[in-house]
Formats: sequence, structure tokens, C-alpha cells
Amino acid sequence: MQQAEWWRGAVLYQVYPRSFADSDGDGIGDLPGLLGRLDHIARLGVDGIWLCPVYASPQRDFGYDVADHCAIDPAFGSLADFDRVLQAAHARGLKLLVDLVGGHTSDQHPWFAASRRSRSGPMADWYVWADPAPDGMPPNNWLSVFGGSAWSWEPRRRQYFLHHFLPSQPTLNLQTPQAMEALLDIARFWLDRGVDGFRLDAVDFLTHDLALRSNPAAPAPGGQVPAKLFALQRHDHDMIQPASLGVLRRIRALLDEYPGTVALGEVSSQDGAFDRIAAYTGAPDLLHMAYTLRPLRHGFDRPTLEALLRDAIAATARGWPCWSFSNHDVERAATRWAPGGRADGRFTRLLLALLLTLPGSACLYQGEELGLPEAQLQEDEIRDPFGIAYWPEFKGRDGSRTPMPWTGGERFAGFTEAWSCPWLPVPAAHRALAVDAQERDPHSLLRFTRALLWLRRDEPALRRGETSPLDLPAPLLGFRREAAGRRVDLVFNLSGEPAALPPGLVGGRCGLGGFGAPDGVLPAHGFALLVPATAPVRDLAPAK
Repeated sequence: MQQAEWWRGAVLYQVYPRSFADSDGDGIGDLPGLLGRLDHIARLGVDGIWLCPVYASPQRDFGYDVADHCAIDPAFGSLADFDRVLQAAHARGLKLLVDLVGGHTSDQHPWFAASRRSRSGPMADWYVWADPAPDGMPPNNWLSVFGGSAWSWEPRRRQYFLHHFLPSQPTLNLQTPQAMEALLDIARFWLDRGVDGFRLDAVDFLTHDLALRSNPAAPAPGGQVPAKLFALQRHDHDMIQPASLGVLRRIRALLDEYPGTVALGEVSSQDGAFDRIAAYTGAPDLLHMAYTLRPLRHGFDRPTLEALLRDAIAATARGWPCWSFSNHDVERAATRWAPGGRADGRFTRLLLALLLTLPGSACLYQGEELGLPEAQLQEDEIRDPFGIAYWPEFKGRDGSRTPMPWTGGERFAGFTEAWSCPWLPVPAAHRALAVDAQERDPHSLLRFTRALLWLRRDEPALRRGETSPLDLPAPLLGFRREAAGRRVDLVFNLSGEPAALPPGLVGGRCGLGGFGAPDGVLPAHGFALLVPATAPVRDLAPAK
């Protein structure tokens, strides 16, 4: 059972392939580049990789607009390259999850070409189509996440089609049995190649209200019209529908035919996100685990983190959460949550210690182990269509997608040998944080992350332990993890000033892996992992 449920407490390393490593000098990361850097991931001590899309795509949303789910885009390599990455990952003890983008396709997908051609063809109902209102307007008021109406007119069918994101990403109608079967065939294709499961993109958008009822209005946040009008609706009908559970059950039933494979769902930041995590993962015929971007939309303060901890404990009791503090869709945590937007090494360590000790599983985004801050890009450097449309109110997602810095002294920090600039620039601030420099420094954040990950692998209480909050005075936050007769108390100082630990927490305790507070005081943004002094203390794995 332990091996069958390898995902419980696992840490996945998220690879955004365009920005990980470029092998052929075209300025775009690729699968051979990933292959050459797999040892870096394996040495961290993570359990597996979540690989963002490498499928054939026009790249209008950089891979999340899929034109062929069973082909590799030439910019990333070939199916043979993918197989080599998969084999090499498995040889290093790493699982490999790939994105299953099931809610929409590219408008260049053959399915959509057939569906838009006629109302009567075999794929006519594979997408969400609707007649116009009597005045020619869209059938309802649904909004796209990326702005404007969620409906675009198709003159060949004389109908509107639904798109929750870009107009070039038409929404699949998974409530059509044939479309659902086609999605399962895609999943089976990759499972037969040996992948260990899927990250399911945007699960809250997988189904919709078949009656196409308009959404009710929502109060303007702060009383002002926001730049993103999506916030001005209560999304009762365009997303988060009960029918999505049926889609998830079909996917889970397929995964159960391949023992050891798993599904990780992405839950939106709409209200009730943790309840949905519990609902989507709380039964053996649904997802294995799910994460939400909701915590990433809030500040890093004690009330917010207390609420997060309560949500974590509740979600773990009813289902299985997976934590993500940074990813390809949001500003990097080292900038977003840092006091004044400028993180020092101590605060970044605090973030990683919290991420890797919360109950559940976790995703570590590429560069997070280096403490990379958000890249500050100029308008002419932006490639993200979301950022181009909303600049400067919202600068898009490219600030978290810039290339990995491998060797700080090289022209493009070792990401590429291209003569011209890569697809996004390499920030000067990232060069000093490059992998080669941090490998040489025994006190670097990379060494710290590696040590903490290996400690998590070795300590049952941190990986799968039960969790209960500790009653601590501000500015401290803490919780207890217990498993297999081991008890670890975790205490975090959320303040920029030193904070004394309560005497009852210090007496008879020592620091697990050296993460203690010998004088009973946590430094600014410090943390401690405390175990009874009579318990065997596990040493850190060699950080080399």
C-alpha cells in the first residue's frame, strides 16, 4: 500500500519546458535539454516531475492550446525524445506526470475544424455551440478569464462557440459521450507509453450549465471596477458544475487500470476552493490529490496563514491537498509574499520550510529551490497574451516564466547557447542565484532545499503525519505532525524581529535535522522543527 500510494506526501517538481533548458540553441527549452538536467531534479530529493505541455500547438497560450494531444511540438523535440526523458526519469526513481488539457483545445485542432464546419457532422457537438440572442448578441453574459465575452462568433455554423480563456481555445463539450471517449483515448495513449499520471488543467471548467443560464452579478471588489471583469460575476453556471464529478470519475476509472498512476487536479481560486479539493479527492473513485491557487491570491500574514492551516487540516481529513506557492501562472512567492516585495534568504527559507511541512503533498516550481524572485520585464519583452492585453494593470505571467539560470557566468546563464536572445530574457538578478554558484556555497538556498527535501523523505511525521495546530502567541505560527510514533512540532516566526518561544515548547526539545532554537529564540523569519530530546534525531542527508 505504501508504494501504491506513493503520491501521499510526495513532492513534485514542476518543469515549464520552454524555460528549463535549451539544447539546440533556438532560445526555447526542449526535451533534450530537460534530459540533460534530470540529475539536478533527482538530487533535490523530490518524488517526481510534473511536466507542462509539450504537445503540438500554435503556442498562442504556450502549449495550453493543444492542436494534437498525441504529438510532440517540434520546438520541444519528438516522441522519441519524450520516451528518453521518461525512461531516464524512471531510472533515477522519479515519477513523471504530464498535463492533460481536457477542457479545451486549440482552434487549430482537427476536432474543431470538423466541428465548426457543420451542425450535422460527427463532431458537431464536441464543442459548446449556441445560437445568438435575437439581437445577435452572445447567448448569455459569461465572461472569459482573459477578458471580454466568453463567446466568439463562427460564421460557418452561424453560431457562437464558448471559450473560457483565449478565443483560440474553444471549450470541449465533455458532456458529449464521444468527446469524453476521445479524451480518455488520449490519456490511454500516454499511460501506455508509461507516464505515471496526469495534472488535470482547470478542473472547475470541465463542464457547464447545459441551459446556458447567465451568471448573476457580484459586487465590485473594493467598490471599484476591476481590470479583470471576470470578478464582477458569481460564476454559478459557467464553471464548478456537479457534472464535472462524472468526468473525474471516468478519468479515475481509467487510471485504476494502470496501478500506481495518479491524477493531480488544478482547482480555481473561486470561493470554496478547499471544499472543492475535499469534494474532488474525498472518494476512491475521484482524483488522488488537488491544489488551488487561492492561497496565492492572499497576503503572507498570520490571520491568512492560520486560515490556510485550518483549511489544510480540514482538507487532509476529507481528501488530499497538494500545495503550490509558485507556478507558471502566478508571481513567484519570493517576491509576492516578501516584506516590501524584496525577499532575503531567511524569508525564502521560511517559505520553503512551510511549503514542505504542511500536511498533504507539494509542488516545487522550477527555480523555487534557488529562491528566484519575480522577473521585472519591460512591456516589449512580454510574450504572454494575458499580460499584453492588460499591461500595466496586470503584467502577465512571464515574470515567473523566465529561463532557469544554470551557470551565472555564461551569456544566457547556461539556459541556451543561442546567438540571439531566448524567448524571454534572463534577468541580471537571477545570475547570482544560478545553480553553479549555489552548488559551490554550502549555505545556499539550493543546499538548504535539498537537505529539507531529504529530511521530509526520511521523516514519516513530515511526509504523512496527522496535523494539529499549536496554540502560540503572535507572531508565531505552529503545528504538530505525528506519525509512526514520531512527533515533530513546527514553529514559524512570521515577524521581521526575533521572537521567543514559549518555555513549554523549548524544554526537553531539540532541533530535527539541526533546525532548532538552542537559545529559545527564533530569529526574524526563522523557524524550528522540534522533537523530544529523547527521540532519535535524524541527520540531514548530505547536501552535496
